[in-house]
Amino acid sequence: MGYHCAMPSWNIHMAHAQRLLEREGSAALGIRDEAAFLFGNVLPDVYVGFVVPDVSRRVPYHDTHLAQRHQIPLPDYDLFWRRHVEPRDQASDVTLGAWCHLACDNVYNSLARKVAAEAGIKPGEELRVRKQADYELFGRTLTATLRLEATPEVVAQAAAFPQYGVDEVDVHAAVRAGNELLEASEAGHIEGTPAYDLFRAEQFDEAFEAAHRLMADTLAHAHSDAHF
Repeated sequence: MGYHCAMPSWNIHMAHAQRLLEREGSAALGIRDEAAFLFGNVLPDVYVGFVVPDVSRRVPYHDTHLAQRHQIPLPDYDLFWRRHVEPRDQASDVTLGAWCHLACDNVYNSLARKVAAEAGIKPGEELRVRKQADYELFGRTLTATLRLEATPEVVAQAAAFPQYGVDEVDVHAAVRAGNELLEASEAGHIEGTPAYDLFRAEQFDEAFEAAHRLMADTLAHAHSDAHF
């Protein structure tokens, strides 16, 4: 089987991160540096080559996302948590953001697997393209007004990311590429319901809520336990 990845767009990840910060609050989630948390929410995609073309190296999606090779991979966010969050007294904000990215991808790709199976659509390039187009449309319906920053703290936390370090030059490349994507998404913001190809609007709404609750509840619970 070929390995072709389609994943939620960065505007979806940034919209989730913004909602977490605004609705739950950084203090309740154990987040100390919001810029680092935001960068963490896109970090797993930096080296896979889909969003940031001018990076210093490439790392396969199944390695960055701890996912099995599959047309619609499901990142193992539980494994990431056990390896990179649990062993530390206080995980970095970049690390917490990266965990959110994997959890978010898992929710949306689980939905994509379900939709493809119910429609009898075989895995392949056509499915990947149609799915990615719907992800892009959904991302443009969301609010993602925050922007990525390459602050000294972001650069330091990215370099110390426990799964693999991110070079400073690649942090800057990711910030540039990500903010260009976010600006384009905001300029093409969609009011109302787009004409989706594979998904229904209510499925996206349910996935958005499920991903939010998974991320918010896990982070809040872990932060609460750390203070007992």
